[in-house]
Amino acid sequence: MSQSRQFHLTFVVAMAENRVIGRDNGLAWHLGSDLKRFKAATLGKPMIMGRKTFLSIGKPLPGRETIVLTRDKTFSAEGVHIAASLDEALAQGEALASTLGVDEITVAGGGDVYQQLLDKCDRIIMTYVHAAPEGDAFFPAFEHLGFRETAREDHPAGPRDDHAFTIVTYERQIDGT
Repeated sequence: MSQSRQFHLTFVVAMAENRVIGRDNGLAWHLGSDLKRFKAATLGKPMIMGRKTFLSIGKPLPGRETIVLTRDKTFSAEGVHIAASLDEALAQGEALASTLGVDEITVAGGGDVYQQLLDKCDRIIMTYVHAAPEGDAFFPAFEHLGFRETAREDHPAGPRDDHAFTIVTYERQIDGT
């Protein structure tokens, strides 16, 4: 966690071997087994996502306070918080985290939101999808930014999964630790 903030910012993302995270405003695969990981990582926490990501889901996810980041001043959706800037989204996330009694704000995409918040990210919970599908949304390079792997779980493709996958948790190193 950074010294200046009291809340962790955690990216929760699934990325293919070619850095693809989406196609046509949706996922480029189906991993039913990984949805449990996503739910466990985000449940009970504020969750920031871009408007296109929210529209691809189509509704607020139960048990999470969703903050939709958008430049569209006319956008509204029932059951979500709207933010017009990164600073506003983070401020809403911190207020909601405080109200919920948690110390973590999650980020659920898309590619532009991940890119814009990468310098503020403390943790990445990454599902590496063992495939290289076509896509039009990509996860930014983060490997050079001082993250270290702290956990890894390999998963074979189950009956509800298009591909095998590996879940890796990264923590940002602070002051060389």
